[in-house]
Amino acid sequence: MARIISIMNQKGGVGKTTTAVNLASYLAKLGKRVLLVDLDPQANATSGVGIDYNNIPFGLYEVLMGPNSLHDVKQATAIPNLNLVPSSQNLAGANIELAGHAEREFRLHNELEDVKYDFDYIIIDSPPSLGLLTINGLVAANEILIPVQCEYYALEGLGQLLNTVNLIKEHIKQDIQVLGAVMTMYDERSKLSKEIFNELYRYFPHKIFRTVIPRNAKLAEAPSFGKSILHFDPQGGGAKAYDRLAREIDY
Repeated sequence: MARIISIMNQKGGVGKTTTAVNLASYLAKLGKRVLLVDLDPQANATSGVGIDYNNIPFGLYEVLMGPNSLHDVKQATAIPNLNLVPSSQNLAGANIELAGHAEREFRLHNELEDVKYDFDYIIIDSPPSLGLLTINGLVAANEILIPVQCEYYALEGLGQLLNTVNLIKEHIKQDIQVLGAVMTMYDERSKLSKEIFNELYRYFPHKIFRTVIPRNAKLAEAPSFGKSILHFDPQGGGAKAYDRLAREIDY
């Protein structure tokens, strides 16, 4: 049965989609069967693996709102072992449309029940918000991975997010765990980056991954070519960091 990991942070620009795409790619490289679910209406994870969301017949919106299933919409990618459930801009309306549905927080969870035995990992790229789509991503997951940018507001943001996860555990789904936080856009030459990492590690010693993702131009460029860092710059520092993260998670 798949480990279902939701990549989330309500703050934008922290490397969430970069982490979702590249972690999924490197888990696939390790020989794992991986499904990447693009839960963000911006569809950056979809385009980030080379699929044009404007030309897909069906996507996650048609799964959450019906009548399609995940089997209908999942697609193979250029990376062996990696499949994608694509997003599109239609998904933006789901936050409103889901509000009137029964079990609205469980729509993605229920759909994943049909495919969770087909994969070793299901990676969910959640939107940078705390709306119904993100709640669906939380409820569907067994584990939460939180990308945290190296800045002074990181500690406050991580604390808020952990509070949200605790509320979900208390009121909706008990068996969800915080896998950990991964530091992104880390500059080893920067005193600030080191201070933030040490501060986070002091407050959350068992929730911070030892792997850090560097601030790296190639990581920023890769999505514009529709490639993960695995194919765009496989020998670079960003690629090596996500390779280490995948191995750290695949314990």
